[in-house]
Amino acid sequence: MNDPGLDEPIQQHSKNVEEERKKEVDFQKEDEQAFLDPSRWWFASTAFPLLAGTFGPMASAFSVCALSQNWRVIVPDGPGGNEANAIDVKDPGWLLAVNAISLVIALIANLALLLNMARRLPFSIAQPITIVGWFISSVLLIALVVTATYGLELPGEDRALTQAFYYAILAAGLYFIIAALMSVTVYGAYKGHYPQEFKLTMSQRTLMLQTISFMVYMLGGAAVYYRVEGWKFLDAVYFTNYTLLTVGIGSITPVTHTGQALLFPFAIGGIVILGLVVGSIRSLVLERGKKKLGSRMVEKKRVRMLKKMRKEEGQHQKLVPIDNAEQAQQLGMTERDRRKFEFELMRQIQGQATSRQKWNALLISGSAWMVLWFVGAFVFWKAEHQQEWSYFGALYFAYTSLLTIGYGDFTNFSNSGKPAFVFWSLLAVPTLTIVISNMGDTVVKGIRDLTDYLGEFTILPGESPTRQNAKRLVTSVSSRFGKDQGSEEMMDQPPRIVGEKEKPDRGGSHREKLATDRIAGEVEKEELKDATEAAKRDDEVAKDAYEYHYQLIRELRIVLKHLGETPPRRYTYEEWAWFLKLMGEDEDDQSSHRKAPINVRSKKGQVADIQQAASDASEQQRRQWSWLGNRSPLMGEEDEPDWVLERLSFTLEKELKKRHEEERNSKGQTGSDGKKAAGSSGSSKDAETAGEAR
Repeated sequence: MNDPGLDEPIQQHSKNVEEERKKEVDFQKEDEQAFLDPSRWWFASTAFPLLAGTFGPMASAFSVCALSQNWRVIVPDGPGGNEANAIDVKDPGWLLAVNAISLVIALIANLALLLNMARRLPFSIAQPITIVGWFISSVLLIALVVTATYGLELPGEDRALTQAFYYAILAAGLYFIIAALMSVTVYGAYKGHYPQEFKLTMSQRTLMLQTISFMVYMLGGAAVYYRVEGWKFLDAVYFTNYTLLTVGIGSITPVTHTGQALLFPFAIGGIVILGLVVGSIRSLVLERGKKKLGSRMVEKKRVRMLKKMRKEEGQHQKLVPIDNAEQAQQLGMTERDRRKFEFELMRQIQGQATSRQKWNALLISGSAWMVLWFVGAFVFWKAEHQQEWSYFGALYFAYTSLLTIGYGDFTNFSNSGKPAFVFWSLLAVPTLTIVISNMGDTVVKGIRDLTDYLGEFTILPGESPTRQNAKRLVTSVSSRFGKDQGSEEMMDQPPRIVGEKEKPDRGGSHREKLATDRIAGEVEKEELKDATEAAKRDDEVAKDAYEYHYQLIRELRIVLKHLGETPPRRYTYEEWAWFLKLMGEDEDDQSSHRKAPINVRSKKGQVADIQQAASDASEQQRRQWSWLGNRSPLMGEEDEPDWVLERLSFTLEKELKKRHEEERNSKGQTGSDGKKAAGSSGSSKDAETAGEAR
């Protein structure tokens, strides 16, 4: 018969076990490794919506420019007759109406995308509105451009098309491109490659808002100078563009005191907004993009390394867990030594992949910069044919503008050259920022290191002897093309044990981190106090449990200080072995180890096969993994302190729940025994009373 005093605790314990298993599955979903999914679907799910959200407002701004002025002019005869002093020809009413309709539809499409990203409008409703709206706007503008070019010809040869016409071409092209990108995004979502929602970070949303703010600020400033200086609106747009981008061509300048006075706050405000935009682009491209592509590069390097090792004699056996003494004697190493070999090999793969990824990033961004330079020069050469520019002259103009030098000896005067420059410069400045940042990670860093070493050898000798400096130089150079930088010096550090002095916080702790550390410190003291009291009672089981909790909390406090370090903290093998032991895994125990798989693919709709160190108490549910496999905590995008902190927290939570359940069950058992004892005592007393009565 079931004991009513234990029935409820058993049910509660079963419920807690199910919740813990569910948490482990949630860990898997949150930690799904990037290298198991094709990179193109990451671009489709994140990069394409971000590009659409950034270039959509730019296209709408160009649509406003296309609507602000007539599309056709007549160039007067005689000397001095050019497009700058041409006579406007009024556009037909239907052209203005269709142009306005195109702008309204595009704004609705932009709004639908932003509402969807803000999770105010469902994906299934917003995306058809966005894609169809942009395609319609593009088709309408293309139809107007064709009609204005061939259907509304003016008599005579001295006719030209205005800047508004070319802005319409730019807007139509942008609408079509971003609509096509969003079509790919929707296709991937409906095929199940990622959820039908945008999981954009706050920085990604901020970039879109900053882009919208910059375009509104630029057009608003142009409207002000249009009124103050009496310029044409699109000339004012050209002026505000090269002013805010600090190119300073100087072909158009304010001449009134009001216009000159307004320049002071206008330029400062615009440069601040531009700095925010460039900073956001740099953060997203150089951090998120590098991390994503870096994960893919590590995976490719890992696969090549494993294939190479399996072909070499004596290396293949090192990938197989050692389960007997004969195998250990044959290899000349223990299972722990073999695991350390795997770990160091993985660090070497990371170092080589990181170095290659940095140079690849520089190559890609540098190539984009070169394309912008040469293609931009070609466009300006063709657009300014009336000025008889040579292609070399156009290259010179594009180069000085691209570097924001802006001498002003070459300037755009044609109606096609000015809109082309506005669009080109909006692409060129962020691209140049990314190139400079990538150079800082590679070329500039190498030159700086070389300068420091030369200084130590010559006029600025350091404290270390020359021989040691030379040895360090050779090691540093070889590490750039071999092992991971910094891994050698970290491998000599001993593992942390209880009582070790904490390392200083190099990550810049903020208020929330300090509060968490303070709370963890109080809990740590309580666990140590409980362990001391258990030792006094000679309760070894309780003492071991409290000391285990104390170690977990103490390591949590130490790892918490590693969050946000630059560069991210990388732990040694001894540190990892210690962490894993706290999580319930032993590097000496081969039962949780396996041979590293070469090719791992995640099927559509399934959770990626990743490492879950905080395994269940049941040995049958423990997942086998390898440092060189897809379940390794060294794989993927998550920084090592984040990974360790999450798993240690989960382990501590599980242990505290376990202790709570044991204490509650113990109290329930004590209460049940007490009731039974009371009932037995009552029966004895009744029997004695009955005996006395007889």
